[in-house]
Amino acid sequence: MQDQSSTRKQALVDLVRDASLEVTPTGAAKITEFGEIVPNGSTIYVTFLPGADFAETIRTVRRLKAAGYIAVPHFAARSIPSAKYLQENLAVLQGEIGVTEGLLVGGSVGRPMGDFGSSIEVIRTGLFEKYGFTRLGLAGHPEGSPDISEADCDLAVKEKNDYAKNTDMTLYLATQFLFEAGPLVAWEKKIRKDGNRLEICVGIPGLATIKTLLTYAKQCGVGPSMRFLTRRPSDMIRLSLQKSFLGRYLNAPSSEPSQLLCDLARAVAADPECLIRRCHIYPFGGLKKSAKWIYEVQNGNFEFSGRGFELLSKLP
Repeated sequence: MQDQSSTRKQALVDLVRDASLEVTPTGAAKITEFGEIVPNGSTIYVTFLPGADFAETIRTVRRLKAAGYIAVPHFAARSIPSAKYLQENLAVLQGEIGVTEGLLVGGSVGRPMGDFGSSIEVIRTGLFEKYGFTRLGLAGHPEGSPDISEADCDLAVKEKNDYAKNTDMTLYLATQFLFEAGPLVAWEKKIRKDGNRLEICVGIPGLATIKTLLTYAKQCGVGPSMRFLTRRPSDMIRLSLQKSFLGRYLNAPSSEPSQLLCDLARAVAADPECLIRRCHIYPFGGLKKSAKWIYEVQNGNFEFSGRGFELLSKLP
């Protein structure tokens, strides 16, 4: 029994070992010293929100790189004015700052602001390779997308795989956050059967309550993750009740996504061909608390409980 528990624990630790975090430029500006929150050498994604100035993303990336972090800027295809604009910014990111990885998504604006209507159109310019990028994350949609039909989502995965065969860059799929492992596992098996060979980085909600999520939406704009929640009002209700006595009866998601991680680790361990490789934590403005929590998990400082696991020490 002890060996079985140890194996289960190691599988979970392995899943979160290389977990990344993210920060908005606005959130980063409020942090005086990142070293007090996130260890040097960690991977931190820097968001680009609709209507924002990409120069702010670059400024935050520059700061993180100078402080010893692996900084990964977001690019939103439908918010890129032109190929020339993309080229100029890639030249700064790679040539001046030394960035070699990015995350490219379609973006949540309804109408393209410039030359590109999708991420595959941006990739096909070849500009990321030209400017020395070696890794590029691309959007994956386990729960579907409010902006894209299921057929187009499937086609996008195929097109990304086709491109990956003819580039030296490593491409991977990065998903929006979710509350349950089942849909993700089913989606991974489906796209793998259809020919997907790209590794998957799964989005995990940080220590988020409904209040935190709504505050984040108000401050930062409603992005794909918030639209995903509003598509499923039952999750909004369940989240709002997760701290009440009704939470246990409604199977309300915890503000600590321990059950989700346990279920994912179990599914990955049971399927050697599974392409789920690592996790990305969406802090929703609570970077310090979410970072502390995931580092405790990485260090194995938890024990399994009836609903996932619990940390051995309380968070401050």
